[in-house]
Amino acid sequence: MPMLDDLQIAREVQGAVGRAKFHNPDLTARGETRARVAFDGYKTLWFNTGTLCNLTCHNCYIESSPRNDRLVYLSRADVRTFLDEADSFSDRPAELGFTGGEPFMNPEFMDILEDSLSRGYRVLVLTNAMRPMQRFKARLAQLNQKFPGLLSVRVSLDHFAQSGHEDLRGARSWKPTIDGLTWLAANGFDISVAGRTVWDMSDAEMRAGYARLFHGLQLNLDAQDGAKLVLFPEMHEQEDVPEISEGCWAKLGVNPSDLMCSNSRMVVRRKGSERASVVACTLLPYEDAFELGTSLDGARGSVSLNHRHCARFCVLGGASCSAVK
Repeated sequence: MPMLDDLQIAREVQGAVGRAKFHNPDLTARGETRARVAFDGYKTLWFNTGTLCNLTCHNCYIESSPRNDRLVYLSRADVRTFLDEADSFSDRPAELGFTGGEPFMNPEFMDILEDSLSRGYRVLVLTNAMRPMQRFKARLAQLNQKFPGLLSVRVSLDHFAQSGHEDLRGARSWKPTIDGLTWLAANGFDISVAGRTVWDMSDAEMRAGYARLFHGLQLNLDAQDGAKLVLFPEMHEQEDVPEISEGCWAKLGVNPSDLMCSNSRMVVRRKGSERASVVACTLLPYEDAFELGTSLDGARGSVSLNHRHCARFCVLGGASCSAVK
């Protein structure tokens, strides 16, 4: 039997460790205590309005598409139940966030939006600003005037050039998004843009490119402002991502209270479920291990960082979906 050289042994050991990663909620594959994040109180309450979307985007974080209904549409009654609970908290959320899928495809979304604004919440809506949103221009404008300063819209624009954006979002997706973005700006909405960092470009190069686009569109958006141009990291299922142990906090200079799961939760309704439930993270709506029950108060427990997205997006990527700091 041939002898294994040191390099081959090292590769096999590394492969075995890689396969063992993210399986034990308490220990890493190397036997170290896995990092956990304590819940510090509600800042943002997210609602996933449903995973159906008018686009099928390459590298969509939760695989939204015109066919993916693993998360069905939240109803107005579903949302009201959780808003009633949130209203009773001493740590009432400072912000409500709505994501999808495409929120404006949910047939009850405009009523849900008005309910949320009428309770005095600041509301952030994530959208591709295409036809599903544009069908409601008149009502959106009315809500923005009726509840000044409460409604923010973040438009997904994956690249500052049409070719890059359409590489991820598909042909003929650029112009409708630009039309929606410029309409929002022209009608006085508080807007921001979300891009992706899949491109082989530095942060500075990406922001310079978006700055040129914003200038050309006459948008009053500062591409250097991380709240107005959010650049999200890429996450690939086959990528070898390091696990986060308790010892990583000090080594990386990361404070666990800065992570999304320290101050936010998301409400979803899984297909076939009798009622909506609460999950720990906007990025992990399908993972049973990150489901925290059916009430907001019951979802205050700590979260084990037992997923590659925890490491890649939040800890190493330093990203957050929220607009609240």
